[in-house]
Amino acid sequence: MIDRSFIGHEFAPVTAEVEKGRLRFFAKATGNADPVYSDEAAAAAAGYPSLPAPPTFLFCLEMDRENPMDFLDLLKVDLGRVLHGEQSFAYRTPVCAGDAITFTSRITDIYDKKNGALEFIVMDTECRNGKGEHVADIRRSIVVRNG
Repeated sequence: MIDRSFIGHEFAPVTAEVEKGRLRFFAKATGNADPVYSDEAAAAAAGYPSLPAPPTFLFCLEMDRENPMDFLDLLKVDLGRVLHGEQSFAYRTPVCAGDAITFTSRITDIYDKKNGALEFIVMDTECRNGKGEHVADIRRSIVVRNG
């Protein structure tokens, strides 16, 4: 069983730069053909100061750090038993190329189902830009198969 005392554990903030090339690549890789994600003129015409981040990009940007699975190490969970459960995003203001986003993640819940055969780790991440503005929240649930 995963130690429930880690509920509330906050990880050190991580900051990453939003780059135009990565935004274009992500939009293309995810099949998003909307020109606002790849063309500066289309982004400007839509009212953005630069290329905006496509949906779900923030999760990928958050993973761009030395050990994106550090929480599994902390909880002593074997990556081979992990499944992606659920993910949601709540956007407050657009994130655009040139922004530096700081991610602060916290374990908000650990619980089990099926008499402990499955355990769930819920992580909430607050995203702030370089001005300190709260731009988005990410919630993800990781499932750990036991037995």
